[in-house]
Amino acid sequence: MTDAHLPRLREALLRLHKTLVESERVSYEQTMGRISTPNHFLHLLTTDPWFAWLHPLSLLIVSLDQVLEARRRPLHPAEVEAVRQQTERLLVAAEHGHGFAGHYFDALQRDPDVILAHAAVVGLLKSGQ
Repeated sequence: MTDAHLPRLREALLRLHKTLVESERVSYEQTMGRISTPNHFLHLLTTDPWFAWLHPLSLLIVSLDQVLEARRRPLHPAEVEAVRQQTERLLVAAEHGHGFAGHYFDALQRDPDVILAHAAVVGLLKSGQ
């Protein structure tokens, strides 16, 4: 993967994040009841433990944004490799996992849109090697 791949990786991660947020919203509303307003949803998304597992993915995207905004030169291959490895480590689903890995497994099991968004990120990671 080269630094030229990073903007596409960012876009794929954003799509995955959006898909996961929507999937979690549906799950939340099925369990807890309808979310009445966009502001209420934003509040839940940022403060409710139900959605807390998504924060590592949010932080990864913010970190990638900072890398892309700060670059005034091509990134060193080791910097790009670090981003790739960080992404691969995060996007591991584990049936009996805790935190992100366990919730990610659940989302992959219940929502085919999550599977497709995950596949797009994995495809970029593999094609860029």
